[in-house]
Amino acid sequence: MERNKQEKKQFRIFGYSIWRILAYFIIYSVLGYIIETIFGIITKGTWESRQSFLYGPFCGIYGLGAIVMILSLQYFNQNNNRLFIAGFIVGSITEYFVSWYGDVFLNVKWWDYSHMPLNLNGRICVYFSIFWGLLGIYLISYVNPRIDKLIDWAKTKLKNTQAKIIIILIIIFIFIDCIATGFALKFFIVRKVHENNIQVTNKEQIDMAYDRIYKDEKLANFIDKYWNDRKMIRTFPNLKTQDKEGNMIYFDCYVGDIQPYYYKFDFKLKNIRDRIF
Repeated sequence: MERNKQEKKQFRIFGYSIWRILAYFIIYSVLGYIIETIFGIITKGTWESRQSFLYGPFCGIYGLGAIVMILSLQYFNQNNNRLFIAGFIVGSITEYFVSWYGDVFLNVKWWDYSHMPLNLNGRICVYFSIFWGLLGIYLISYVNPRIDKLIDWAKTKLKNTQAKIIIILIIIFIFIDCIATGFALKFFIVRKVHENNIQVTNKEQIDMAYDRIYKDEKLANFIDKYWNDRKMIRTFPNLKTQDKEGNMIYFDCYVGDIQPYYYKFDFKLKNIRDRIF
């Protein structure tokens, strides 16, 4: 009885406690990382980094997308048609926003659908929006109920305070990791654009930023030690930007012999991949 009163007093967002929402973000970010890694192995035959941040096995778009979908799609759970349409719209908006943020604030293209039909500014396309719609059905009807059971099971094994401390520590780690990633990406892109004279729209500002950053010897040494080309291209193998002409420029072309993957599988996997795709 006392526990029910405490749960009712908790601050909630669309009916969910903040602790469960944070747990969702952590769990789905890790699941997203695993899914993306397996997808990369199957489609490209390479084990490469699919993480969103420098130091953790987290794919943030999955964590964010899952939270947005769970909170919003619960109101369309009457049938699969409504879930599909809502997932199609909500997933597309989330994907567009994340792509826009990376492009505007980090000068980086996380993905580009310009070559695909029915795309909007290369940020979203109908094919992947359909995927979001199907994912909405599967997420709400099958996946999240099992994740809820997992969270509820964990709560029986841990004290309430212990569970909250674990969640807080992981979220703090992700937050710091996110901030560090933002700086590291900025330094890397500034360095590559300047050194290779890539003609982007804000080239003059980037050249000025390069002079400011690498004039500081301590900062330059720190970047060279911890956020060098090898670290960045191994962590973000598909990193790209767009030049004035609208061409996609992949940064792995400017890092010499550094391989943008951890391991390349043999021809047997390639044969399987070719049969599937």
